[in-house]
Amino acid sequence: MSLIGGIRPPIAVLSALLLTLAGITALVLGRVDDAGVPRAVLTSQQHFAEDGAIALRASIDESVTDVTRSASLFSAGQPVSGDAVLDKLGSTYQKWMGTAVVEIRTGKLVAARGETVPLTSVDLSSLSGEGGLAPRMVQLKNGEVRLLSFGLLTWPGKPQLLLVASRNLKFPGISLGQFRSIAVVDSSGTILSSDGIADPESARNSIDRKDLTDSRKQLKDFAQQAARKALQDPRSSKDPGTGGYQGVSGSLLGGKLVGDRSVAGYATLAAAQPGEVTTASGLGLSVVAMVKVTEESARAGSPVLGLAVAGALLVVGALAVAVLLGTVQRPLIRLFLESRRLTRGDLTRPVTVPGYGEAHRIGGALERLRRQLLGESAEATGPAERPQGLRRVGTGALLAVCAVLLLAWCAPLMLLVNRADNTAEIPRQLVNDQRERTDTLSDRVRRALNEGDADLQSVASLIGDKTSPEAMETVLERTYNENRRYRSLYVVDAHGAIQAREGKKPKVIQSDRVSGKPLRLLGRGGKEPVVVASAEIPGRNGAQLIGEFRVEFFNALLTRPGLGVVRLVDDRDKVIGGNTGFLAFQSLPDDHLKDLVEASAQRLGKKPRSNGVLYRGENGVRIAAAAPFSGSGSAESLGWSVVSWQPVDRLALPEYDAQNRTVLAGLLGAAAAVACLGWLHIVVARPLRTLADRAEALAGGDRKNVLFPQHHDEVGAVTRSLELIRQQLQDQRRQQPRRTPPQQYTRN
Repeated sequence: MSLIGGIRPPIAVLSALLLTLAGITALVLGRVDDAGVPRAVLTSQQHFAEDGAIALRASIDESVTDVTRSASLFSAGQPVSGDAVLDKLGSTYQKWMGTAVVEIRTGKLVAARGETVPLTSVDLSSLSGEGGLAPRMVQLKNGEVRLLSFGLLTWPGKPQLLLVASRNLKFPGISLGQFRSIAVVDSSGTILSSDGIADPESARNSIDRKDLTDSRKQLKDFAQQAARKALQDPRSSKDPGTGGYQGVSGSLLGGKLVGDRSVAGYATLAAAQPGEVTTASGLGLSVVAMVKVTEESARAGSPVLGLAVAGALLVVGALAVAVLLGTVQRPLIRLFLESRRLTRGDLTRPVTVPGYGEAHRIGGALERLRRQLLGESAEATGPAERPQGLRRVGTGALLAVCAVLLLAWCAPLMLLVNRADNTAEIPRQLVNDQRERTDTLSDRVRRALNEGDADLQSVASLIGDKTSPEAMETVLERTYNENRRYRSLYVVDAHGAIQAREGKKPKVIQSDRVSGKPLRLLGRGGKEPVVVASAEIPGRNGAQLIGEFRVEFFNALLTRPGLGVVRLVDDRDKVIGGNTGFLAFQSLPDDHLKDLVEASAQRLGKKPRSNGVLYRGENGVRIAAAAPFSGSGSAESLGWSVVSWQPVDRLALPEYDAQNRTVLAGLLGAAAAVACLGWLHIVVARPLRTLADRAEALAGGDRKNVLFPQHHDEVGAVTRSLELIRQQLQDQRRQQPRRTPPQQYTRN
């Protein structure tokens, strides 16, 4: 018999699968994975740390790029004083703690602004070596850390100058909310900067002082753990197939104090693309975000449900296997034995005819063939008997009965048992995280627009009134290649005519190109929003430098795991960007979201505030948050907002975990039933139906059609026996003497 054919393997596999599924169900279905802090909360902290790492990495890289680009642009123009360089740099960018210009040959300080730059930590003689201008971190006497960025100011006939900018390692625009702290950690686990935890000396009483002390101690412990985990390969730090963040990231569970447990997420600074290395990603820094959550009492999972469901599966599976053994396998084996007995010449006993379906028909045909082998004619044995009543039930119907039995166990698990309804308990921390992460994302977009506007202002001021069109094209090409945010850069005169261009063809028509607003949104009614930044070029009679942003640039900023669907909406609540597919200027899909955006845009005090809500509707439970642009810069006047929402049934919460495990058990049972019963239908039911027709035709006198077995199994064995019987009947017919018909005489 074939190992993959026949009737025994499918039934054996079905029995093994049902027993295995029953064991898994008994062990897993009644268990509740809840240790006080749901996995969804831990995963949310991991994503929060990733957001902080992305924001810090982008800020550092942007800061370094701004210094080097500004130095290159100054060097391309006419020589200016060190004070003029720093004044222009300070009026365009407000991101550095201190700036300075130093003469490289003598080490003389030419100009300085802001905080004193730690120039004593810079070896001017090593600048000409490999990596001499690479940014570096230095520690001040008070313990704070500064990141120094360098750029060369070079003019013919002038002493070479060094532009130095100093910045701290604070996070730009990270919304911490309440009870959260965040820190930057180096490769040794030392905290370089932190936010969110006040000094213990500022506490109002001893209880608060102890709480702050414990929090700082816990944060240091998390920093040490994160530094150790940061040494592993990013590909091995995550579950296979999860993808997402390119660096090492994860979550940590800390100690418990008065019902609260400290949890943290960590993430290393990593480039956006695999294999790419940036200035920030090469510093060996990590981000640790810690928050205290209220730990719920662990709910013990009762094994009664799992045992009951497993017991029901054993009963149903036993009935199904019994039906298959008693009504399908046993009759087929009996047919095989009876057909082989006839081929051996044992014709004394009548054939034992099975009681149902195709097996009954084949058994009746074998009995008629036995009589024909004994000498009776095909006409004498009579026509084939047609089963009546229950005897008409075929193998296909028996398989359908088994399928109904098994699906009667699977369907309730997939549809009814362990359902997490709209009253499921959702941790408040998830709503807070959704709000704070959305606020952080909104600030990222706002800062990106402000950076784009500042870049154009800087380039426009350096172009001036004496720059030739060829030189302008060189400056535009350099700026376009260094910035991925623009799809097109061009210089226009006061009437909107293009004088120099780099990038794709402009989408803004000539009459709309010149404007007094630094940032504008155009393209309403079209297929794609057009975000335009403009900066006036001094001394050119109203000429402006125009930059059109790429929509993909905003979409990339909005792409963050764990936030669900994210949309960037304008001041009219129309969608202009998103992390998934969208139609330009379409409305938000839900009235709840529209109300949330409008409520968030209302000013509470001086600025609007982000909001997060949990609402339960006909489509299930959702977490949503909206964060308007709030902060300085020209982008605030746009009135845009970032809104995000996600269904909670996709989160790793105990109720939904139990529901998912229950549904999975039902799906596995249905898959086992469909696979094994479908296997039986293909290798047994259909061939058996065909064999019944051919057996009845042979018993009815058809001796010409040869019977070929299709498979080496029980049905094939019966087919081979019938072929041997056909050959015996043919031999028997040839051995009989021919009868000469009597001659007919006619009278003349």
